[in-house]
Amino acid sequence: MRWWQRILPPTKLERDLVWQCVLSAFATGTFLTGTAVYFTQVVGLSGAEVGLGMSIAAGVTLVLQLPMGRLADRVGAKPLWALASAVEAALYLAWPLIGGMVTFVLMLSVLAIFETAGRNARNVYRIAVFPRDVRVRALAYMRAARNVGYTLGAGASGVALGLGLDAVRLIPFVTGALLVLNALLIAMVLPVIARPLPVSDGDDAGTVAPPAWRNPGYVVLSVCNGVLSSNQVLLNVVVPLWLVERTDAPPALLAWLFGTNTVLAVLLQVRASRVADSVDGSLRAVRWSGWAFIVSCGLIAWTHETVGWVSIVLIWIGHVTITGAELWQSAADWCLTSELSDHRRLGDYQGVWGLGYQIEPIVFPALYTWLALQVGTPGWIVIALIGVTAAAVAHPAARAAERHLVRIGAPVGA
Repeated sequence: MRWWQRILPPTKLERDLVWQCVLSAFATGTFLTGTAVYFTQVVGLSGAEVGLGMSIAAGVTLVLQLPMGRLADRVGAKPLWALASAVEAALYLAWPLIGGMVTFVLMLSVLAIFETAGRNARNVYRIAVFPRDVRVRALAYMRAARNVGYTLGAGASGVALGLGLDAVRLIPFVTGALLVLNALLIAMVLPVIARPLPVSDGDDAGTVAPPAWRNPGYVVLSVCNGVLSSNQVLLNVVVPLWLVERTDAPPALLAWLFGTNTVLAVLLQVRASRVADSVDGSLRAVRWSGWAFIVSCGLIAWTHETVGWVSIVLIWIGHVTITGAELWQSAADWCLTSELSDHRRLGDYQGVWGLGYQIEPIVFPALYTWLALQVGTPGWIVIALIGVTAAAVAHPAARAAERHLVRIGAPVGA
């Protein structure tokens, strides 16, 4: 058996979705890496205008999260995913036509609509297409593949940035072309899945499948998951700022930190997902994620008092433990959202679950940065308490969600 056959998943469907993940992440990673330079030097916007536009797009995403989830139930996951991916490709190819703040905001807002629709439909498809016993493993392979894709995209964009502004102007075309291939793969290679059972849109408790927001345990659990996913804010925002402003560690260490995170995510995500084989196993992963969250905060906070190699080693270990929190949180996420969703309304449930994720970019960058950089050690303690509280509350919330599904007669886990 060749080495690449040993690292790829065992079934064709899983492999097809792995390649789709690499392709789509390659595309978006290419654009995201060059975003700052492209928007400021090509489109001609200021940094403040770019930030405002992205905030508006985040607001659009928040507002549309639930409607786009329900749309996947209405029209089917695969058709909506393929359509949204095709439109997304066309929008990236149209980026060179954009100039000025108004068209920039309009483009980001329209892009947010189709990205939200595509993301919800994709998540519904991935849950529905796999049998229960392989679902989490398959999702773990896909997340590892996305890390590979983002790395390739960052490398491609880095080459463009190194070549100069003329090369940067080509980035949207590269992204758009890759997304065209992505849309074709989704539409022509991936199998069709059965449409969900018809459900009523009524909000009364007697409907065939009540809406997701009537499952309070699931709603609370989605918020807990969103809080635990703030490990990404620590990884990508807080620790880099802390390293530069509050420690004597060299800024070049950041490259090694991000490299370590990527390598561990690729190599260990599938292994980390094995614990999340049931609701009980997922809650165990939530606890491990919470403990890793606490250890990370303690180690990073300590580096304010250390010097030299001690700081470097502590920051590196702290970054590794944050990565552990990320891997276990992701594994728990996949199993919990699958096992605790009513599969007659998967899109609706994915919409609610996605609302939890919207907490991260809206609340935590500003909150965690202020707590860590302005408050110091007490602030790191508060950050750790936020993480461990989310992990603790997730347990009764998951049990409440289970009881709700039993009460309404939802199919179990499949």
